Amino acid sequence: MAAPVITMATSLDQPHTVVGLNPDTLRGVHHIALNVKDMTASRQFYGGILGLHELTGDEIPVTLLNLVTQGKVANFRLPDGTILDLFGEPDLAPPNPDPTQQFTRANHLAFDIAPALFDQAVAVLQEHQVPIDHGPVSRPTGRGIYFYDPDGFLLEIRCDP
Repeated sequence: MAAPVITMATSLDQPHTVVGLNPDTLRGVHHIALNVKDMTASRQFYGGILGLHELTGDEIPVTLLNLVTQGKVANFRLPDGTILDLFGEPDLAPPNPDPTQQFTRANHLAFDIAPALFDQAVAVLQEHQVPIDHGPVSRPTGRGIYFYDPDGFLLEIRCDP
């Protein structure tokens, strides 16, 4: 399959052809990075409540080892192998303290779960008094619950029908 071709106008109104990447050139998501205000609370949330594996020792990328040692970064492995990096930003404050007000270009991060474990996940969120945005909801695509991390970032746990 040929790469997508995009024709753009230059400042002189002369067409300029830009060739895009071939399909399947990008192999996957390498990592997701979130800024967090309270590293301790976020590590407890993502590792303790959501049960993600925190990288330790030789698992930590050499390029981040110094920042992890200083407590400025924490790394978690998602079940599909994608890495979630948390970057400590203690002075971080969203433009609006109300987390229901969208304040970034990212809408939410969704985690997939087996349908048989969905109700258990909801119970864990409720037990830990995690702020729930809405749900659980049921729709033709499955069930979901939307909730906030300690910094007010919207997350979802969802399952197939």
